[in-house]
Amino acid sequence: MAVYTKELGMVEIADDVIAAIAGLSTMEVKGVASMSGGVVDGITEVIGRKNLAKGIRVKSNEKDVTIDANIIVNYGDSISDISENIQKKIKGDVEKYTGLNVVGVNIHVVGINQPGEPKTGVNDSTLQDVIEPTLEI
Repeated sequence: MAVYTKELGMVEIADDVIAAIAGLSTMEVKGVASMSGGVVDGITEVIGRKNLAKGIRVKSNEKDVTIDANIIVNYGDSISDISENIQKKIKGDVEKYTGLNVVGVNIHVVGINQPGEPKTGVNDSTLQDVIEPTLEI
C-alpha cells in the first residue's frame, strides 16, 4: 500500500487500485491482445467478475511504486514498441491519477495471440470509463 501525507492528512492507496489503473492503461495500448494472470485471476473470471488488475503486480513503498505487467501480444506487432508504449502509458496514468512516483514498469510478454484466435480476457472498459464516474463529488 502506498502511503503519503498531505497538508490535511494521510493518503493511502491500495495496491489493488494502482493495479487496476495499470491494467486498464495496458489494455488501451495497440497490440495488446490480453493480460495474463494466475489462478486467482482465472477464478475471478469464472465467477463472472471483472478483474481490472489481471496480470498486474504492484510493489509500493511510500510514494514509490514498481509495476509488473504480464501481457499477451498480437502476432505481427512489434513487441519492443508495444512494451515501450505500455511503460509510458502506465507510468503516465498511475502518476496522473495517484500522485505517486512510478520508478519502474516491467513488461513480461508471456504469449502471442495468433491471427484468427479470439482475444481472451480483453476488457472493454477504458481507464476514463472507470475513473471519471468515481471522481464526481
